[in-house]
Amino acid sequence: MHDPFPLAPPATLLPYVEKVSDYLAMKTLPLHYHEVMVAYAVYHTTNKYISPAFSRYFFPRTYSTLNARTKLNWDVHVVSFVQSVVICTLAIWVMWADTERSDMDTRERVHGYTGASGLIQAFAGGYFLWDLVITAQNFKIFGIGMLFHAISALCVFSLGFRPFVNFYAPTFILYELSSPFLNIHWFCDKLDMTGSTLQFVNGIVLLFTFFSCRLCWGTYNSYRVFVDVYRAYTTGAVILSDPTTGKLNANTTVGNAGFNHDVLQFAEGQTVPIWLTAAYLASNVTLNGLNWFWFSKMIETLRKRFDPPLGTRRPEEAHSDVKEHEKVMIEGTHVLTPAAVMADDSDYLRAGGDASANVVLEKRSTGTHLQVKASEVRSRTRTKRNG
Repeated sequence: MHDPFPLAPPATLLPYVEKVSDYLAMKTLPLHYHEVMVAYAVYHTTNKYISPAFSRYFFPRTYSTLNARTKLNWDVHVVSFVQSVVICTLAIWVMWADTERSDMDTRERVHGYTGASGLIQAFAGGYFLWDLVITAQNFKIFGIGMLFHAISALCVFSLGFRPFVNFYAPTFILYELSSPFLNIHWFCDKLDMTGSTLQFVNGIVLLFTFFSCRLCWGTYNSYRVFVDVYRAYTTGAVILSDPTTGKLNANTTVGNAGFNHDVLQFAEGQTVPIWLTAAYLASNVTLNGLNWFWFSKMIETLRKRFDPPLGTRRPEEAHSDVKEHEKVMIEGTHVLTPAAVMADDSDYLRAGGDASANVVLEKRSTGTHLQVKASEVRSRTRTKRNG
C-alpha cells in the first residue's frame, strides 16, 4: 500500500537527508522525513501554543492557578492525548486497508516495506523525537524512567527506516490505545474529580485497555517479532537477483509463489547484524518491562482513590481537609504531594524523591504533618540547646 500522505518530500532538503540516510543506512528515510518534521511541528505547536490557549479558554480557573511544573505536565498530557488518538486511528486504518500485510512471510515482515506502514513510523518517530527533547529538557521533572521510554521508543521506530520490521510499526503503536484514558484519569485529578464516577469508569477502561493492548497484545507480538528477527538473522542476506547479471535469479519467482517485489524493493543484500538484533530487542524488552511495572503501580494508585472493598482509601484520608493533589507553600518552595497521579505520569515519578524539596507532606491517622528536612531539624535543635 502506497503512502497516503498528501504532501511530497521537499526537493530542496532531499540531498541533505539522503546523506544522513546513507550514513545511518536508513534507505526509506528520504521518503518520509517530511512526515517526521510535520509530526514534530504539530506536537511542538500543540504543546507550546494550542494547549495553553485551549486550556485558558475552557478551564480558566484551574489552568491559571497551576504552577510552572504542573502547567508543563498539563500541556504534555494534552499532546499525549492528541497523539494517541491520531496515531491509533491511522494504525488501525492501515492494518485494515493495507492488504499486502496479511500476505507477508517472515522475510517480508523483517525486511519488507510499504508506504502506509512507513507513514505510521514517521508520525510515531516525530512524536517520540519531540518526547525525547521535552523529557531531556525537563529531566528533573520527568525522571529517568520516562527518558529511557523516549529513547527506547525512538530507537524502535527509527530502525524501521532501514527498513527493518516495518510490518510491526502499526502493531506496536497500538500500545497507545490506553493513553487517552490515562490522560483523562490525570485530568480528573487536576479538575477536583478524584474519586468521581467518571474517574472510576475511566479507570476500569484504562486498566482493561492497558492490560489488553500493552501486556497481552504487546507481549504476544514481542514474541512474534523475536521469532521473525531470529529466523532472519540465521538465514543471512536477502539475495533476490543474480550478482553477475543484476537480474532475478532463474529460480526466483514473483507473486504468491515467490515474493512481492514492491514489498522487498529495499531488501536486496540486507542482513540482520547482531548489533541491530541486540538494539531492537533490548529496546523492546525495556518497553515491555516498563509496561508491566507501570501496570502494577496503576492498580496500586487507582485503588487509593476509592473506598474498600475495591479500594484501599482509609476514612481519615477521604475526609482530610488537605487533598492529595494540593500543593503546599513553605519558605517559597512548591512541593507536590506523593501518589497523586498514575504510575507513568511524571508527578508520580517525581514523588519518589525530589532533592530540591524542603518539606515532605505525610498523611497519618492523626492528621496531616509537615516534616522539615533533616538539616533544618538539626539547626533548630542546636538553637534550642544554645538558648
